[in-house]
Amino acid sequence: MPKGIYKVPVPVNEPVKTYAPGTPERAALKAEVANMRSQEIDVPMYIGSDEVTTDKKIKMSPPHDHQHVLGYFNEGDSQHVEMAVNAALAAKEDWANLSWEHRASIFLKAADLLAGPYRAKINAATMLAQSKNPFQAEIDAACEFIDFLKFNVQYMTEIYSEQPGSQPGMWNRLEYRPLEGFVFAITPFNFTSIAGNLPASAALMGNTTIWKPAYTQVYSAKVIMDVFKEAGLPDGVINMIYVDGPVAGDIIFKHPDFAGLHFTGSTGVFKHLWKEIGMNIDNYKTYPRVVGETGGKDFIVAHPSSNAKEVATAITRGAFEFQGQKCSAASRAYIPQSMWDDVQKYVQADLKDMKMGSPEDFSNFFNAVIDERAFDKIAGFIDQAKSSDLAEIVAGGGYDKSTGYFIEPTVIKAEDPMFTTMCEEIFGPVITIYVYQDERFEETLELVDQTSPYALTGAIFSTDRYAAELATKKLVNAAGNFYINDKPTGAVVGQQPFGGGRASGTNDKAGSMLNLLRWVSPRTIKETFVPPVDYRYPFLDKE
Repeated sequence: MPKGIYKVPVPVNEPVKTYAPGTPERAALKAEVANMRSQEIDVPMYIGSDEVTTDKKIKMSPPHDHQHVLGYFNEGDSQHVEMAVNAALAAKEDWANLSWEHRASIFLKAADLLAGPYRAKINAATMLAQSKNPFQAEIDAACEFIDFLKFNVQYMTEIYSEQPGSQPGMWNRLEYRPLEGFVFAITPFNFTSIAGNLPASAALMGNTTIWKPAYTQVYSAKVIMDVFKEAGLPDGVINMIYVDGPVAGDIIFKHPDFAGLHFTGSTGVFKHLWKEIGMNIDNYKTYPRVVGETGGKDFIVAHPSSNAKEVATAITRGAFEFQGQKCSAASRAYIPQSMWDDVQKYVQADLKDMKMGSPEDFSNFFNAVIDERAFDKIAGFIDQAKSSDLAEIVAGGGYDKSTGYFIEPTVIKAEDPMFTTMCEEIFGPVITIYVYQDERFEETLELVDQTSPYALTGAIFSTDRYAAELATKKLVNAAGNFYINDKPTGAVVGQQPFGGGRASGTNDKAGSMLNLLRWVSPRTIKETFVPPVDYRYPFLDKE
């Protein structure tokens, strides 16, 4: 039992290391990349106390060098899903009953392990398996993940401290119980931090989880499990399985103890899972919590008063960092006619200067897309623009998958604001520009709001404060994360809680207290110190 009201260490955002030439972190990361590349590993599933291997081995290769083999992971089947469910349920009572400060200590220790002895390893794994350059790996796999773990502990204490008032003679309390059942976490390839946070945030609040990472992220997911185990996470609290989606769903979404879904991925998959949950609603002991962050068609709008160089830099960074494979990546931009020539010139100069290749060469800003399926899809959009009379390629447009899945940073200028690449999510290094007449700024804002079903991120560039305010109001529902004079990517835990609405998800804001509230079920407790002994109220007394 707790013997005090404990204050946790005050979280601060993890400093981002530079990896500049001559720094110790650069040398350590280079050495770790070389070391991990030289080995072939076998990644088991983690179910309860068992590390499970199977006869079905799936190859893991760098997207930038798809003939090289980093190792294999062991794909499971329906029996492994059943095992994971049973393990999560078996671990639930002890984990839920563990005092909150001990749960907090595990994840705080995990954060310190990532900041220290595991920093090079988690970054190297992300560079090799997801083709991120050193800076993109650092801000994701190290810094953001550390921030999630530390700030979540702080948010947990804030939730627990939120208590009702009490009248004389009674004491009202709120108890924040974990959900009744297990949580299923489905995570994407593009952010190692998200992959770790989705199961960990639910677990921190006392839930046991089943974690299904993207197959293209298993390599770095294995490092996450190594960290959690070294931090002292008990067996069965987070169970990591690699199974085909429908195989997992057929068991998990029909199980009476399914209590919640924590999801980041495509809008189409999320809608399908929501329908599955709805169809099985009569099977469940409780109404499951459904939390999802999905797609985006994120925008940059430039007002005629804005600075062309600032807008161009926002396009280059916002659209092409990590090859545009961010839910928040700028995918469409609206530029006034008066500044288009300058913006185009600056973007073209940036792309001409930008090197593309393996992240193992630290001079490369730009790397490969995640796999052949993504490559073919993105190349198809580029080919469509090349063959259309309504669009032209003004930068990039080349692609080659002979060695790695490389697609040049590509800028399309569309004559039609409803051209395909202005509307559909691409999830790759392609941005489409629509050039509008300066005097039609307000009409353009309406166009931005109506073009896409998504509402994740967006940005307005303006030195005219009236225009900035107008955009902020007109686009109030168009983005859950809105930026003024900044690119629409790079949300920081504790500063810009992340998530969007419309077709972009449930907007439960990862990196905030709001998300953690979804993984608890409050119970109100009222205690009366001296109960009444007479049913009669004063109004019944005679005159």
